[in-house]
Amino acid sequence: MRARLDLYGDGDARGTHMSIFLVIYKGQYDAILTWPFSYQVTFCLYDQTGQGHHIIDSFYPDIKSPSFQRPHSQENIASGILKFLPLAALQQQEIDYVSNDRMYIQVRVDFLGTPRSVLPYTLSINPALPSFEQNAIRSRIIEQQNQIEAQLVAKIHADDQEVEDRSLLPVHPPAPAGILQQPPPSTTNSESISCEDILHK
Repeated sequence: MRARLDLYGDGDARGTHMSIFLVIYKGQYDAILTWPFSYQVTFCLYDQTGQGHHIIDSFYPDIKSPSFQRPHSQENIASGILKFLPLAALQQQEIDYVSNDRMYIQVRVDFLGTPRSVLPYTLSINPALPSFEQNAIRSRIIEQQNQIEAQLVAKIHADDQEVEDRSLLPVHPPAPAGILQQPPPSTTNSESISCEDILHK
């Protein structure tokens, strides 16, 4: 497989955005691979200022698309993200996506099911490290994120239970059916006047 970058965009994004695609090529091991290709693909354009304003986007393949079936010709139709980066973003002075005529883009195929929420952290791992060390760090990050999410879910459930418990506090029961409630006695000292009294006056 290969990545394809269209600097001035493709299709509806032409002239406004950079487009980036994944292209699956025919290979000698296709017979023993699993098809269709169904793994999450992530693209990361690095901010070279060191501020970490990376552009990260990902997609899950449409397994019904011919782009992700076993190739019968030399290459499949490219598929990816049309509007990956607005061209105007390349003009920002405080961020360098291009420095010394160089641009760095990491393409990752996720076979492990990395949660999207931890992608910014896993993509910051030093790519110069050996693969086993990168995988160990990635596993630790995912485990920490799972623990944080589990704690958050537990707190939400506890809060929901507290609200439910409060809503079950005893209240005055309604009057039995068929029995009319009498109005409360008046607390004023004024005497009641009947209609007849008013007419006689």
